[in-house]
Amino acid sequence: MMLRSLRQVGENIKRNPLFLSVRNKAAYEGDGKTAVRILNQDQDLGLMIDAYASYGFRLNNGITVLGPVAIFPRTILSWQIRTSSEINEASLRFFKLLEPKIDLLIIGLETKERKVINSVFQASREAKLNVEILSTEHACSTFNFLNAEGRSIAGALLPPLHIDMNENDMLQSKMHYQNVFEKGLQ
Repeated sequence: MMLRSLRQVGENIKRNPLFLSVRNKAAYEGDGKTAVRILNQDQDLGLMIDAYASYGFRLNNGITVLGPVAIFPRTILSWQIRTSSEINEASLRFFKLLEPKIDLLIIGLETKERKVINSVFQASREAKLNVEILSTEHACSTFNFLNAEGRSIAGALLPPLHIDMNENDMLQSKMHYQNVFEKGLQ
């Protein structure tokens, strides 16, 4: 009888989460390798911005869009403004009319002038929109990240006036064009 009681107590202890042995469990239960997923190549996540230039944007589906854009998780439109100084309540009204409502509008400006940024912020307040005002470079990555999370967002992006290239950018460009020319010769 006593032996039976001890076995039951032992079984209860084994099932109790406080007494479970974690010594044999690893923090990562996969095959031991880290998995990396490149967001821009996953078409199921919607539209994402692969690259930007002074003339427009290249999307993850291979399409290049010229000029300022209004981008949504599954749609992209041309935004009919030329510079950030033209952004006003009327040009932002479109984003307020959308159904379903967007949680956040990411505005990517081509300038870092405080006067222009304040003007855009004031226009967004008049339009009663939640906005994040960033440089175009940062707005593109923020849009991609939030879009991958499945958030209800939109982007209003102007192409940058100039792009600072670093050594990595130049190397990537050189390798890209070298691959393009090698494929063309075959």
